[in-house]
Amino acid sequence: QVQLVESGGGLVQAGGSLRLSCAASGRTLTIYSMAWFRQAPGKEREFVASITKSVGRTYYADSVKGRFTISRDNANNIVYLRMDSLKPDDTAVYYCAGDDARSSKITESNDYPSRYDYWGQGTQVTVSS
Repeated sequence: QVQLVESGGGLVQAGGSLRLSCAASGRTLTIYSMAWFRQAPGKEREFVASITKSVGRTYYADSVKGRFTISRDNANNIVYLRMDSLKPDDTAVYYCAGDDARSSKITESNDYPSRYDYWGQGTQVTVSS
């Protein structure tokens, strides 16, 4: 099993920045990629960004491209999400997710929540106007 713990959320003014962290523990060797999703009140969970563990290939939702940066520290099993130029529409609970290379779901698209077996508890990000 893998445990994921997010941190770094908070309240920030529009135009500001935050950096989220996701610390992974447990059987982390089984992870192929990590991702960030977010969910605003009354909305479905949506993909934000993902990164492959080995080569660091990144993918972004169009809504955050150019403003958010996902990165990883494999030595410490941490994934980061740097968020710049934040907008009120970015307000949501942000979740870290990890897939499992042994799972049949690994063939699903990286922007589908169903691909991922492991989830953190979420961290709140609130952007005021």
